[in-house]
Amino acid sequence: MKFSTKVPFEDFKHKISYRDSITSLGSCFSDEIGLKLESLRFSICVNPFGVLYNPASVASALDRLATGRRFDGGDVIADGDVWKSLYHSSQYADYTEKGLLENLNTSLQNCSEHFISSQWVMITLGTRWVYRLKSKNIIVSNCHKLPGKEFEREQLSIGEIVGLLSPFIEAYPDKKWLFTVSPVRHWKDGAHENQLSKATLLLAIEEMRKNFGNVVYFPAYEVFMDELRDYRFYAEDMLHPSAQAVNYIWELFREHLVDPKDGELMDMMVKLNEMKKHRPFFPKSDSFRRFKSEMSHLEGVVTQLLNEKKL
Repeated sequence: MKFSTKVPFEDFKHKISYRDSITSLGSCFSDEIGLKLESLRFSICVNPFGVLYNPASVASALDRLATGRRFDGGDVIADGDVWKSLYHSSQYADYTEKGLLENLNTSLQNCSEHFISSQWVMITLGTRWVYRLKSKNIIVSNCHKLPGKEFEREQLSIGEIVGLLSPFIEAYPDKKWLFTVSPVRHWKDGAHENQLSKATLLLAIEEMRKNFGNVVYFPAYEVFMDELRDYRFYAEDMLHPSAQAVNYIWELFREHLVDPKDGELMDMMVKLNEMKKHRPFFPKSDSFRRFKSEMSHLEGVVTQLLNEKKL
């Protein structure tokens, strides 16, 4: 007897491997999966602009990464005594405009080089809603809690989303573009509008998938809605996935999208990461010295295997 509905997966022709470079952009899911890949030492740049929720901000980030166009004074604002970026999440801030721009442009340069060489671009879309700053007539990535009267709230259509993202897919046909839709519910406008927003994103991705042979879709949203439909799989806010739910989806991601030939090395990396978390009660004991020796040996084996795979 079955007690849940399983989401079917397509047979992904291409798999992510340790030989690949990856760029991850978008909503919280891109952080969750991207950071898991990073912890396993995949070559990945995770959300260099912070969490981005809407397709227009993702497209803006892709433009910066593709061109390397630097940020300047017109791209930042003063919020009290703190400077913030209109194109980044609130984690990017500084007490001086110069300091913020230096940080933004250093990060941009590093991740732009990584993007150009990436074989995979992972994009998670969260919402069709965007906020336009009236004074500059631009869509911002984060409102930074500025007064609502300074913004106009707009909806992107399916065609607009496709039009924003397709040029980058066309420009880089050698890259694999992996799309997902964030399972995080945007509850501000209610249940119905959240579903309309997610449906718009899903239909836009489906159109791009049909138009381009290098676009694939991973059904994280569907898994969360159908296989994990119990509230025990939500965080305390009842909107975000719990850690258990993220791990469940990660295991499916690994099973279907990561090269199985890298499985043994990934398992070794998991073990090594767990060993590094160990805090001994008796750091001068013989048993801990043996533990450190075992960990050092495993680190050497992992490093050697990584170097061999990336040749």
